[in-house]
Amino acid sequence: MIWLILSIVLVIVTIGIAMTAITLPGIWMMAACSALLALWVPEYVGWWTVLVLFGIAATSELVDFIASALGVKRMGGSRSGAIGSVIGTLVGAIAGSFILPIIGSIIGGVIGAGGGAFIAEWSVANRSMKDSLRSGSGAAVGRLISMVIKLMLAGAAAAVLMSMVIYNAF
Repeated sequence: MIWLILSIVLVIVTIGIAMTAITLPGIWMMAACSALLALWVPEYVGWWTVLVLFGIAATSELVDFIASALGVKRMGGSRSGAIGSVIGTLVGAIAGSFILPIIGSIIGGVIGAGGGAFIAEWSVANRSMKDSLRSGSGAAVGRLISMVIKLMLAGAAAAVLMSMVIYNAF
């Protein structure tokens, strides 16, 4: 039975990391898997593990939500630019996934964050082209940093889940 559980967990964490890399909710999938395992085989995965994984997943969403907005603020942008970067990230990621499968959502999210911040700074906040470009580049860099942090959090979630199953099994 343990080899079946280990195989399932290995497949889930591998898919979860890959999903996170292409901006899909892979960490949430690992957290949901841990909850199902806690119900199915509580001797291998405890509820503390589930709680930790859901905490990591929530943290990853928080990082994702605020990273490009912080990039705008760091580069001297306005609240409009921060809001534009969040909207641009969503629009860009969705559009990018239709234009270029698999990596389109990554590229689209980064371009969308920068473009959304630029458009909001230039049209809503009436900032100069130079300042708008600076805010847009800050949003794009913030989005890239967010993706790296989320990938690291996915690795942490995978490590927690795998290590707890292995520890409790042996």
